Amino acid sequence: MIRLDAATVLLQWSTGGLAFLWVTTRRREVGLGYGWLLRATFGLLALAGAVIGFGVGVVWVRDLASLAVAAAAAAALAVSIVRRRAGVVGQRQRVEGRSARVAAMTGIDRDEQTFDHGAPEFPARLDLIAPAIGLVGLVAAGVDAGSPVWLSVARTVVGALFLGAITDAMLLGHWYLVQPGLARGPLLEMVWATALVWPLEVALLLVPTGMASVLSGTIDDEYGGILGWTWVTCAVTTLGLLAVTRAALKERQYSAVMAATGLLYLAILTAFGTDLIARALLS
Repeated sequence: MIRLDAATVLLQWSTGGLAFLWVTTRRREVGLGYGWLLRATFGLLALAGAVIGFGVGVVWVRDLASLAVAAAAAAALAVSIVRRRAGVVGQRQRVEGRSARVAAMTGIDRDEQTFDHGAPEFPARLDLIAPAIGLVGLVAAGVDAGSPVWLSVARTVVGALFLGAITDAMLLGHWYLVQPGLARGPLLEMVWATALVWPLEVALLLVPTGMASVLSGTIDDEYGGILGWTWVTCAVTTLGLLAVTRAALKERQYSAVMAATGLLYLAILTAFGTDLIARALLS
């Protein structure tokens, strides 16, 4: 029904992270460096998943897809670097508008980041190629994990979205240190995305045979039920932290973004606990 397999988990993590990277890059607000960071990070995770898969237990479609995800992420990264002089339209307008206001108020033209208005921007749709390939590998991993196939595949795919969304939310929160003038819209969108995936993740893990069987004692966790209730704690705490993060982002002070990022640090731990504890108990 589900399997705790490092190669599958790494492909899930990279596919989900790259999918939600597109959710952010399509807004044309966050600087190119954020995309560079995520493509490099998740590309390496996909590559590590392929290495582990080929070395420990091959699932050919999954492991070849992991290699292809790493290659697609590297290709998108290369295109973004080549087109870096164009920046992104939202960041470009904000930087130039701020510089114009400072010059109007003080009469001083300060040094500013320059952009090439004639250069083509990085096309955000390129960020969809890697997760599309990863989806094929995740379906293969779900089919290989066991029956019922629909439940195994659903848990694998939704788990990828869950892990990717919470990771991107946490990393995006840190990016506000690099790009402090960035509006809160992209971060709010990632928090909402994680909250929307949460009920699907939890519901699929409860579907029989699932965590409901662990909580009822039908499946023995070998620790007197402690692991089952730890899973419940992780799931509930994750949702609570997302709610508190959303409340923190309503505050006007810039420190609210840093507070939200700290809360997302905790949420990523409980989110991974929600997914991985269930995998360990149900595998």
